Amino acid sequence: MKDLALQLVTVELENGKQGVFIGGPLITDDFTEQDSQVDSVWFSDIQEVPANITLRELIDMVTQQLGDCSKSLQ
Repeated sequence: MKDLALQLVTVELENGKQGVFIGGPLITDDFTEQDSQVDSVWFSDIQEVPANITLRELIDMVTQQLGDCSKSLQ
């Protein structure tokens, strides 16, 4: 089975609530600080997924949704 590169992003709100988000790596060792500045943040509206979904299927669902969103903004 092929490994899938992932990165966890933890966001903490001022009220103390935290969320952990899983996605493809955005920041790697070869990026400079300037390369890794946040331009925008989008959240998927996928809230329920099948219990037996694979991580690859979930990432594909979110990627498709983000692609659809960016197309609608053009």
